[in-house]
Amino acid sequence: MTHHHLTDPSADTLGGRISLAREFTGLSAAQAARRLGVLTSSWNAWECDRSEPRGNRLAMMAGLLGVSPTWLFSGIGNAPQEHNDRESTKLLQELHHTSESIAVLNKRVQQLISGFEGLYSRDGFAPA
Repeated sequence: MTHHHLTDPSADTLGGRISLAREFTGLSAAQAARRLGVLTSSWNAWECDRSEPRGNRLAMMAGLLGVSPTWLFSGIGNAPQEHNDRESTKLLQELHHTSESIAVLNKRVQQLISGFEGLYSRDGFAPA
């Protein structure tokens, strides 16, 4: 399904916004339908603009998909945001590097503690 959301999410249809929000959650149509308690065929009809969910279903759907009912119904408000894969990769690499640095520092601290313990036991001093 082609979405107009790349330029203007409010220009998309209700079905397009349902589809877009579902895709951002990582759910399949069948999974989303099951969680909402409806048939997959009903969900697919909503995404294809062949029918529309009732108001109470629309509100429950918005909660399931993590968007506001207003955005889902009209496209007004905050649309789901795409994750920046490059930024995520950079942050994960930095986290991994920092974790390795912490492990090296922890090992060094343990060595220093052992050295102090050796000095105290050899010289008969106890730490204060």
